[in-house]
Amino acid sequence: MAFSYTAIPLRVEGVNLNLSTIHNLNANPPILFLHGFGSCKEDLSDIILNPALQHYGFLAFDAPGCGHSQSDDLSAIDISFLVATASAVLSHFQITKFHIMGHSMGGLTSLLLAHKHPERVLSFVNIKGNLAPEDCFLSRQIFNFPSDNPEEFLDMFIARTRETKSFASALYASTLRARVQAGAVRPIFESMVRLSDNEDLLGKFSGLPCPKMFMFGEENSGLSYLRRLEKEDVELAEISQSGHFPMYSNPVEMWRRIAAFLNRIG
Repeated sequence: MAFSYTAIPLRVEGVNLNLSTIHNLNANPPILFLHGFGSCKEDLSDIILNPALQHYGFLAFDAPGCGHSQSDDLSAIDISFLVATASAVLSHFQITKFHIMGHSMGGLTSLLLAHKHPERVLSFVNIKGNLAPEDCFLSRQIFNFPSDNPEEFLDMFIARTRETKSFASALYASTLRARVQAGAVRPIFESMVRLSDNEDLLGKFSGLPCPKMFMFGEENSGLSYLRRLEKEDVELAEISQSGHFPMYSNPVEMWRRIAAFLNRIG
């Protein structure tokens, strides 16, 4: 089993994109993965090596303004635009039903995509996607450390992230320059904060009819809304020795919990 890497041209809301995709599709509904800010489409690519998950198809792409994907208008890239892009990718590959996994920014994008098309989503693994204002520890820096220079803001964001005493923060910071185009940071971060502060994201997540898992590292075990999710039949998956990036800090346990969840729901 091997992945196909393809670049697909799309026009989304008047913006020309060239998206870098990775996929291995078969007759089964695939897993659509949406990566987080500063992460990449390959974050969950070990799925093809996991015996419990090899029967699933897989599809991921670098978000516009990130990784190897290109956009002719970085200022247009907010969360709403990322939702529209994900919808366009599904249409391109003629996918009607799918499982969805999203991390951080990708978790928020996944939530809004699933809320828009609940009848198409078979399951949802939300890997510390934004659900409340407290989740904006990265994105709120666009307001807490204002700068009119996108390159300067990104440089300082990387420096702050590198010094954070948290699992995988230094590793994450080391690749940010290669994975993020500075002009896309402000619209993405501002929209993440606006949605987290003003929308009922918890209600949207809990109200989805599909089986749901919320995954978080042990550093985030104090999130205020975890008990509410548990009461509303969301499966909680706390990953030990991990923070915001379980795929970097403890992928073995992360994959074990994902496989158990998917196998249990059939």
